[in-house]
Amino acid sequence: MYFYMPTKVFCEKNCVMNHKEELCGLGSKAFIITGRHSSKKNGSLQDVRTALEEMGVPYLVFDEIEENPSVETVMKARQTGLDAGADFVIGIGGGSPLDAAKAIALMMKHPGENGEFLYRKGSDEAYPVAAVPTTCGTGSEATPWAILTRHELRIKGSISHKIFPALALSDPGYLRSAPSSVLVSTSIDAMGHCIESYINTNATDYTRMLCEKSLSLWSKGKEVLLGKREAEEEDLQNMMNASTLAGMAISHTGTSLPHGLSYYLTYEEGVPHGRAVGIFQVPYMAAADEAVRGQVLDKMDFQDMDEFKHFMDELLGRIEIPAHIQERAVREMLQNHAKLVNCPYPVDEVVLKNFF
Repeated sequence: MYFYMPTKVFCEKNCVMNHKEELCGLGSKAFIITGRHSSKKNGSLQDVRTALEEMGVPYLVFDEIEENPSVETVMKARQTGLDAGADFVIGIGGGSPLDAAKAIALMMKHPGENGEFLYRKGSDEAYPVAAVPTTCGTGSEATPWAILTRHELRIKGSISHKIFPALALSDPGYLRSAPSSVLVSTSIDAMGHCIESYINTNATDYTRMLCEKSLSLWSKGKEVLLGKREAEEEDLQNMMNASTLAGMAISHTGTSLPHGLSYYLTYEEGVPHGRAVGIFQVPYMAAADEAVRGQVLDKMDFQDMDEFKHFMDELLGRIEIPAHIQERAVREMLQNHAKLVNCPYPVDEVVLKNFF
């Protein structure tokens, strides 16, 4: 078995200020990567700015990261960071800013390369990255992956390089201001990471251990996700920890069919990533080995597939997927070796059509 997790992770209240020395020790000038609104609303951006200022480290803020960030945005930010003379990158927010921060750090280290380098094999050397997650889904603070939108192909896809953050500072308190829709979507993404990592040809005792703990924590918040009770401090801690643990798992296994199929719904129909991933979890599990499927259901505290399906239907509702998107998704997924090879059961056109 193989396990490699080079990111130093802290998850606690006031996490950024508690570890400002380690954050500021990553370089001499910080390039902060974030979106336009949420990091200002939940206080995470201010915490990072205060930490840098107290330690005397200059910084520049780039707050133009869109949902599902594009290669074009990464390249724009790369030039801004180089012009400013930054030598380490801090991503603040959900998966979009964190993934973008990794790609930007890579491209800043390779100033002579164009955007095509992101999807070519080559050096993974990048400027140091710190991740400050403010949602509970992607686990990007604990993965080497960076998912970007490729407009020329009309799809999202992971870059070809592995960029682990050097430091992850996770404060569950940042989740307090997140809308319920964001908590639901990102929590379902974390659940999907665990299911796709557990039902995976690359699964090991180590990765399944992470998935089992993550799903156990995740299951304690099901009533919160359904809107049956308010989230308490313990729920927010569980959600954040579940996301990071799931990220550690997919760092080793990768994701599989549901994530691959979800990108078409997100790009073409604007379906939020977590919801798009969640839609395909029931058919992905239904086609899996019965014993393995039972182990996953047990950790999520569901009695059987019917109960799981009912929960997902209640949580996510239904979405009509146009026939041409279904056809394209099936056709191109059959050529997606990276996702197919991770699926532990045979996949053909009939299997994929059944996902819809």
